[in-house]
Amino acid sequence: MAWQMSISTLLDALLPRSCLLCGAPARAPLCDGCGADLPRPAATACPICAAPLAFPAPTCGACLKSPPAFDATCAALRYGYPVDRLVLDLKFRRRLASAEFFAGAMLAGERPDGALIVPVPLSRERLRERGFNQALEIARPLARALGLPLDATSLARTRETPPQSRLPWRARRANIRHAFACSRDLSGMVVIVVDDVMTSGATLDAGARVLKDHGAARVVNWVAARAVREGG
Repeated sequence: MAWQMSISTLLDALLPRSCLLCGAPARAPLCDGCGADLPRPAATACPICAAPLAFPAPTCGACLKSPPAFDATCAALRYGYPVDRLVLDLKFRRRLASAEFFAGAMLAGERPDGALIVPVPLSRERLRERGFNQALEIARPLARALGLPLDATSLARTRETPPQSRLPWRARRANIRHAFACSRDLSGMVVIVVDDVMTSGATLDAGARVLKDHGAARVVNWVAARAVREGG
């Protein structure tokens, strides 16, 4: 609405923002210079897992060999400097402005169709330690902007697991197996699963399997950043 836009413009003038990375005055979460330095996702990527491809193809070799439970992945950025700093500021320094930035970056790209937005849940112990779920903080503005319902409770983490980031890629799938449960009937629904960073995809695959077991017709990952294995 016009009055809302005028209030927003006024607040920007009275309370100028600072760039989340360099601290310089900025009219957006990042100044132009830092925004230009962000690593973008590959121009050609696997539509299922968002891994870079040398040429356009229906899927990458890994997804062809072992198809994941999710159907597609949209990644706003590539994980690397300085995106990694924004992620760490969000997760471990509680800088929630980074969540708003990631949501905006995701909205600026491809918008998957969906009927329900579900953030990847944290375990109770991890949530108690951190005090918030970074995936939920990103999902909230996304749900508002898209006008879609947000369900932050039906998909739950049922057991503690070592952090995926501390494990070799090959060990991550076993680590997260049977770590999720769903308490909702999702029959025929398209679910958008939101997370901050996708690395091996094991966590998102495990969550998607549970969602599919409860009736979801399609599961699409929407992640702020896609990490790529060196040499991959």
